[in-house]
Amino acid sequence: MPTSDDGKITVTDIIDDLEWRGLLAQTTGLEELRKALADGPVTLYCGFDPTAGSLHVGHLMQALTLARFQLAGHRPVALVGGGTGLIGDPKPNAERSLNDPETIKGWVETIGRQLSAFLRFTPAGEAPQPTDAVLANNAEWLGAMSAIELLRDVGKHFSINQMLARETVKTRLDGAGMSYTEFSYVLLQAYDYVELYRRYGCTLQVGGSDQWGNITAGLELIRRMDGNEPHGPAHCLTTELLTKSDGTKFGKTESGTVWLDPALTSPYAFYQYWFNASDSDVIRYLKVFSFRSREEIEELERRTAERPAARAAQRALAEEMTVLLHGEEECQKVIAASRALFGQGELAELDSATLEAALTEAPHTEVAAPAHELPPVVDLLAQAGLVPSKSAGRRAIQEGGAYLNNTKVTDVEARPGEADLLHGRFLVLRRGKRNVGGVIVT
Repeated sequence: MPTSDDGKITVTDIIDDLEWRGLLAQTTGLEELRKALADGPVTLYCGFDPTAGSLHVGHLMQALTLARFQLAGHRPVALVGGGTGLIGDPKPNAERSLNDPETIKGWVETIGRQLSAFLRFTPAGEAPQPTDAVLANNAEWLGAMSAIELLRDVGKHFSINQMLARETVKTRLDGAGMSYTEFSYVLLQAYDYVELYRRYGCTLQVGGSDQWGNITAGLELIRRMDGNEPHGPAHCLTTELLTKSDGTKFGKTESGTVWLDPALTSPYAFYQYWFNASDSDVIRYLKVFSFRSREEIEELERRTAERPAARAAQRALAEEMTVLLHGEEECQKVIAASRALFGQGELAELDSATLEAALTEAPHTEVAAPAHELPPVVDLLAQAGLVPSKSAGRRAIQEGGAYLNNTKVTDVEARPGEADLLHGRFLVLRRGKRNVGGVIVT
């Protein structure tokens, strides 16, 4: 997780920091919340339902918001929904897809491990610190609750009239309708807040602004069931939903979702996702995801405006996020690969996994042929999409703009051999200074 230094967020200015970063959307009683945080420490929570085998970058805003509160001297509870996850992933216009309990159990364990990259949990063998994060699983209480208890102890506090008036419910009822499972999900999420209030003295829930109705339902349930005793009034805070400046969904690329699991999204692809952020998005991303100070981000904003081609802000963001999730060593491998692909480093020094990940992200072609029967470079340039045709490939070679493994190709009949294969499987092609592609021999 990020570590504090002289620029550490203090207990009293976390709200100001969230506002400056454009994170703060809604709160229940902002001044009361400010006072509670100033009087802290406060225990707060955010929920992460196991709807896949990994978290993705869309979950980062909430995970890092918890981390900001922890750095400010508060105690975060990361709630993994082993119970609510059993009824599936919510969908805007369709019923949930159900997963079996063993699958959910595995996903819960994976998500718990991933959250440790952002939050400080008590290390094994060490005494817990007041701000150490807690990993909770709502299967503990929801799994033990009978249907009678849910209806008698929780359901009686919910007005059907109010539930029908919820915008998400009205939208579904005006369309294809919704199941009782979907309709009653709010009871389960609200009861989570009650349990965490009782177990850990949790008095603040954070989440995305699209969860405002579910979050405030939990707040009201605490008042009705416990009368705000013994831990005092509870609070809610939501963050703004993030979209790209062009209107497309944040966290998506042409190849799909950007996952936190390196087996699903390689560290190289993860780095490139942030490095490829547009100039119109990158400063906003730095505010939302980075732990850099206001002064540092404003300096990067100035440098980006003066020299956008240098991509100083994108590089700073990509490096910070990759180190945070995958560690310094993996980040350095990625940087070395990026440099080597463009002729600024030794390709032979890259490990096989990093090189394969880099070529997979670049235009490439897969060739099923023995090493001594590989196609000519002209053919490979066209197959990898670096030139539109073989004739264009010949012109690139004749004009001195074609490279194989960073060595200029001068013969239009050149054909790579076994000695050219990196790790026995890969070739790096380049046209000009910036157009990189590759060959993967299968």
